[in-house]
Amino acid sequence: MTAEPMSATAASETGGQVTIMFENDQVSVPRRPGETLLESARRAGMTPPFSCEAGNCGTCMAKLLEGTATMRVNDALDDDEVADGYVLTCQAIPDCDLVTVSYDED
Repeated sequence: MTAEPMSATAASETGGQVTIMFENDQVSVPRRPGETLLESARRAGMTPPFSCEAGNCGTCMAKLLEGTATMRVNDALDDDEVADGYVLTCQAIPDCDLVTVSYDED
């Protein structure tokens, strides 16, 4: 399911792109305003882990490798995990045009 990366021109025309890495696969989709990283991953046809979708359990935790995102709610990650770049993808909304997140990071 590996998709070709979007060109910088295509990314700017769509408002950016979100790249998701999961189970050694990588897919990029156009960024949609207000869409969480988990929603982007599912729209890309991936099936990343999740459970509560409320920011409480930590099942959907992934690491931001590029870009920034703001979590609406974070009742699962500690400050050290957030400082290391981890987010709850069910709550994280990209703040910039190019975001890469990996569910495969330890």
